[in-house]
Amino acid sequence: MRSSKLRDVMVIAEKEGLLRGQRTQVVRGRMPEALVTRAKKRAGIDSDTDLIEVALANIAVADDYPDWLLSRRGAVDRETDLEF
Repeated sequence: MRSSKLRDVMVIAEKEGLLRGQRTQVVRGRMPEALVTRAKKRAGIDSDTDLIEVALANIAVADDYPDWLLSRRGAVDRETDLEF
């Protein structure tokens, strides 16, 4: 795997226990060849199974901070003195 971000995703998924247990769930689908080829090339992955695993892990451990931060808009009263 080329991308350090994807390696980090897999480490986080492992630490969260997402990669433990038997591999019993079958996930399959037909995808455009160009999409799969480019994704494999960018990720440095040859296996369809590994590509799907990395993609699912990336979604499962996605950083929700930007969405959380935007949801906080207006949470601080405009009159609050933020000067230090």
